[in-house]
Amino acid sequence: MLTKKQHQLLLFIRDRMARDGVAPSFDEMKEALKLQSKSGIHRLIMALEERGFLRRLPHRARALEVLKLPENAPAAPTAAGFAPNVITGNFSGAMPGTAVKSSAPQETVDLPLYGKIAAGTPIEALRSPSDHVGVPGAMLGSGDHYALTIEGDSMEEAGILDGDTVIIRRCDSADNGTIVVALVDNEEATLKRLRRKGESIALEPCNQRYETRIFGPDRVRVQGRLVGLMRRY
Repeated sequence: MLTKKQHQLLLFIRDRMARDGVAPSFDEMKEALKLQSKSGIHRLIMALEERGFLRRLPHRARALEVLKLPENAPAAPTAAGFAPNVITGNFSGAMPGTAVKSSAPQETVDLPLYGKIAAGTPIEALRSPSDHVGVPGAMLGSGDHYALTIEGDSMEEAGILDGDTVIIRRCDSADNGTIVVALVDNEEATLKRLRRKGESIALEPCNQRYETRIFGPDRVRVQGRLVGLMRRY
């Protein structure tokens, strides 16, 4: 039997991971549950881990895995406090991917690998795949997908490290707060968390050493959203 707060936190983590591909930060958890300190979140996570609902993955920042849910848990609801603020993309000239059917078997799917994308400062947009990478079909939903190699450390607090391979699903819209591949001024591509601030678009790093960059809405085009990550040790 879970307490009310344990139940709320577990569903919040589940929903955020489904939406963003990574677990929320302790600050985000604290705000969502209206707790006064991060130590309370730490105790809740330890309790969920001890009861077999969560697992913390070693040597990775913000790396959590939901192992099971309580009986009668709602199926993928919109978490409390999430605004359905959608930022649309423009896909003329976007990087093509490999189409995956939702009924695809759990075999390996070859995705185009577009080389390195800076997770620190934007780089020149990638135009053609340099290679292909095999990805387990279980990691992919329906739609077109492609892969990128991360260069830099500005997303490390989201568990995305230098040298990681990220799996991107092409989409024509992105929820506020989603980690996306953003194309700036049609020539620079970067992986960042996307947020709307008034009429502007903010590309937000997940590393306190980097600054959020803010652009006019016509300067940023969404190229896809993060759906998976692979790492070699």
